Amino acid sequence: MPKLAVLGLLAVTASWGSTFFLIKDVVTRVPVPDFLAVRFAVAAVVGVFAAPTLARLGAAAWRRGAVLGLLYGLAQILQTEGLAHTSASVSGFVTGMYVVLTPVLAGVLLRHRIGRATWLAVALATAGLAVLALRGLAFGPGELLTLLSAGLYALHIVALGAWTNQRDAFGLSVVQLGVIAVVCGVAAAPGGITVPDRSGDWLALLYMALIAGAFALVTQTWAQAHLPPTRAAVIMCMEPVWASAFALVFGGESLTVRMVAGGGLILAAMYTAKLAPRRRLPAETPHLPV
Repeated sequence: MPKLAVLGLLAVTASWGSTFFLIKDVVTRVPVPDFLAVRFAVAAVVGVFAAPTLARLGAAAWRRGAVLGLLYGLAQILQTEGLAHTSASVSGFVTGMYVVLTPVLAGVLLRHRIGRATWLAVALATAGLAVLALRGLAFGPGELLTLLSAGLYALHIVALGAWTNQRDAFGLSVVQLGVIAVVCGVAAAPGGITVPDRSGDWLALLYMALIAGAFALVTQTWAQAHLPPTRAAVIMCMEPVWASAFALVFGGESLTVRMVAGGGLILAAMYTAKLAPRRRLPAETPHLPV
């Protein structure tokens, strides 16, 4: 199961990485908050077909799903707002700081003892993100908002690792998607919600809603039932590597030394994280009561 969970998270990061060039195009015509609201509303519609799964969820799972959805939805909004005040490269690096914040929060909230191999993996992943993304860093309001979003993403990863299990993964994901849709809808509502008016934009939005949204969150929720939060965070750093690969194939970009070096460091981080001792996950849940 851990090996399958790693493959699942790699598929999730590939789906996320494939959306960068799509989002860059769509948001030139649809405001970002409106895009997020419509995207996650479409993804939440999947819940209509999951009624039996939702019915099997206990009250605690519903509360946990609501908290997880709130964390993820707020992180999306903060990250998007921060992106309006900083460059995309800096935003990508600062958002990736969840890989550093995850073991810190896991140590505090779950009482994990983080080993040397894990910290080395975190350091390698951070260095890889810096090589891939950074071209200068000045800390201002945009970076602060993005760092807050990274903290919320890290908290989401830690809480998801503590609360999820294989049986409730799908239902928990649907609850999260519904709450994320509500949070993003509230953020977009004041100016009215604009929907795409081109068939191509709708196709891109449906892909991002169903594959990079619903499928990705379900898979992440299931995978984190089998992986410690810090290892999951290191694996999820593959997102910018996939984004670079898709940019090479579909975006017409050229292969650079930065891409090779940054991607190599992140792959080394994944291998190092694999060497860290495995932990049993069921004991984590009592440290995060909801």
